[in-house]
Amino acid sequence: MIKIRIRFEVQTERMKILVTGGVGFIGSHTVVELFNNGDIPIIIDDFRNSEPFILDRIKEITGNTPVFYNVDCLDLKGLEDVFEKEKPEGVVHFAAYKAVGESVEKPVMYYENNIGTLVNLLKLVPKHNINYFVFSSSCTVYGDPEVIPVTEQSPIQEASSPYGYTKQVCEKILQDFCKVNQSVKIVLLRYFNPIGAHPSGLIGELPNGIPNNLVPYVAQTAAGKRDQLTINGGDYSTSDGTCIRDYIHVSDLADAHVKAFAFLQKEIGNLHIFNVGTGTGSTVLEVVSAFEKATKTRVKYVIGPRREGDAVSVFADNSKIVNELNWGPKFSLEEALSHAWKWQQSLSD
Repeated sequence: MIKIRIRFEVQTERMKILVTGGVGFIGSHTVVELFNNGDIPIIIDDFRNSEPFILDRIKEITGNTPVFYNVDCLDLKGLEDVFEKEKPEGVVHFAAYKAVGESVEKPVMYYENNIGTLVNLLKLVPKHNINYFVFSSSCTVYGDPEVIPVTEQSPIQEASSPYGYTKQVCEKILQDFCKVNQSVKIVLLRYFNPIGAHPSGLIGELPNGIPNNLVPYVAQTAAGKRDQLTINGGDYSTSDGTCIRDYIHVSDLADAHVKAFAFLQKEIGNLHIFNVGTGTGSTVLEVVSAFEKATKTRVKYVIGPRREGDAVSVFADNSKIVNELNWGPKFSLEEALSHAWKWQQSLSD
C-alpha cells in the first residue's frame, strides 16, 4: 500500500510592511526578500550606517523601486508622518547600532538610540492599528552562556556589552507591551552572526570606516585595504583558542523575517521568540581558513588581546524556527564568504 502525504500550505495575505533601517545590511536584504514574496516594503533610514546607492541596487535586483523616507526613528513626529501617509500593516525594526566593541566605548549613544527608537515605534503601533511587529534581537541576550547550543529557553545571562543589554531591555519592553496590547502579534528574532552578501554581489555589509565585524575586515584585508587582521584573543578554551560563533548568511536571515510575518498571520498568541542561526559554531580561525579556501586569497593576521564584551562560544539550537516557521539555512559558510568577497570586489572596482 502506498501512502501519500499531502501538505497543506496556509495562504497568507501580502502586506505593506514598514522596514526601519531598510537600507542597512540586514534591512536591505530583507527588503529584497519582501519584494520577492510580493509584499510592499516601506523603507525608513537616515543613512547613518548605510548609503543611498543601495536603494538603486535593490531596484536592480528586484525590478521594484522601493518607497523610501529619510527619517531618524528618534524623531517621533517624522516617524508618525510616515505611519499616517503609508498606513502599514506590519513593522520590522532594524534601526539600531550593532557593534559590540563600539558599545563598550559609547554606551550612552547605544542606550539612547537602540531603546529610544523602539519606544517611539511602540507609541505609534497601537494608535495606527499595526497588527504585526518583528523585532531584530540578538544572541547577545544570552550573554556568555554556560550551555551550548543555546535554545530559546536558555537563561538570559548578564549582558557582555552595552549592545547586548540594549537587546535585553528591548525584549523586556516588548514583553510588557504585549500584556496590554493583545491585538499586536510580535516575533523576536534572536540573530546569531550574519555574514555574506546577496549572491548577485550588488548589496552587502557596508561598514563606516574600520569594520567592527569579522568578515568585512577579513575581506578588506584580502583586498589590500587593511594591512592585517587582528584576531581578538587566541587563548580561549576552544579548539584553536579563538572565539566560536554561529555565522549565518544574511539572505537566509532575511528569509526568516518573511516567514515570521507569514507565521504571525496564522498563529495564535501574541509573542513568539526564535533563534536564527545555522546550529553550527565556527572559530575565528576556521572562518579565516574557509575564506581563503572559498576565495583563493590569503589573509594576513596576528593574534591580539581579548576584546572586552566578547563571549567565548555562542551558537544556536535552531530546531524551533525550523519546525514552526518551516525555515532553514540554504547557504553554507563557504558560500557566504564567497558572496562577501564578490561584494568586496565590486566595491573595489
